[in-house]
Amino acid sequence: MSTLTRELSGNRDMVRVFTRRVEIPLLGEVAVPPPDKLAYYAGVGVLAALQVIEWPLALVVTAGHLLADQHMSGLAQGLGEALQSA
Repeated sequence: MSTLTRELSGNRDMVRVFTRRVEIPLLGEVAVPPPDKLAYYAGVGVLAALQVIEWPLALVVTAGHLLADQHMSGLAQGLGEALQSA
């Protein structure tokens, strides 16, 4: 198995991880990120709560991280589809 194939298989596992959902009474069904992502977000929140970083910076860093994750998963999916059709 090539490195690229292993990488794409790993991304499918990541997609399965993001399919965990929790029912929250006022919000409805919410997707739960994997534990390592939760730890990252909690760490940024703790730094902001302790005023090590400012709240606006914490929001920008978190939003950037979320957008990068979305982009990378979409990129891997497109690459996988291209390889399948080839």
